[in-house]
Amino acid sequence: MEERDFFDERPERKMATLHCPHCHQPAEYEVTWIVRTKKRQLSGRADERDRARFAKARSYMLRKDDLMACKNVRCRKRFEISGVQSVVFTE
Repeated sequence: MEERDFFDERPERKMATLHCPHCHQPAEYEVTWIVRTKKRQLSGRADERDRARFAKARSYMLRKDDLMACKNVRCRKRFEISGVQSVVFTE
């Protein structure tokens, strides 16, 4: 079984205050995340190794966006959002 069989996926948008490295202006941006929630139980076709992996699995969020466009009208340059975590475990 693959890891995706252990989780339910849904997209989610969260607000984050980011600073443009070019013009240094702060602004609120919507960052897209993929939320993977652990399923309540595993399907019947799993073997012992899959059950052990499922027992260790935890729900988490994975950041989908890597680049943002500056909201400053004079700047509008794209920048990486490396300051925001890329994976967040939830529980």
